[in-house]
Amino acid sequence: MIKFNVASINTCTETEGPHKRLAIWFQGCNIYCKGCCNPSYQPLVPKNILTIDELIKIIKDAKEKYEIEGVTYSGGEPTLQQNLSELTDRIHNLGLGIISFTGRKYEEVKNILGNCDMVIDGNYDASYPETKRKLLGSTNQRIISITTRYDNVLGWFNSIDKTIEVNLNENIIFNGDHI
Repeated sequence: MIKFNVASINTCTETEGPHKRLAIWFQGCNIYCKGCCNPSYQPLVPKNILTIDELIKIIKDAKEKYEIEGVTYSGGEPTLQQNLSELTDRIHNLGLGIISFTGRKYEEVKNILGNCDMVIDGNYDASYPETKRKLLGSTNQRIISITTRYDNVLGWFNSIDKTIEVNLNENIIFNGDHI
């Protein structure tokens, strides 16, 4: 049975990429970027273990309820999840796009993330803060279009605004970081 270690899920967000999206933050990271925005997601410990079918049901429900356009993977480090490619394929079968963050270079993990539509790669480097592109933490990070799905919304990343998202059922999210 395929399972994933999930730190948290936001079933409808407009801060984790263009359009309405579901965001999955995976638990566990072995990169340990200094100044990480999600340090509680770094420990390599079991958090919320969900099967692929449970995740797909959550995503389908969000698509029906909120009309999401896609899913964003974050973390933690998504590439540590075994069978991530299979999850990506199943999400694509729902007609949704996928954007994934990784602290690694795309070239190192393209066998895991190559079927995503877009990848934001590179470790967070606090000495090079990003001030011009939305969602990215440091200037060394790249936005890589794997497919053409998001080519017409690349400008979304260049419109800087500080967004606070409030989920009344759970908590406050500031560009992905739980407060």
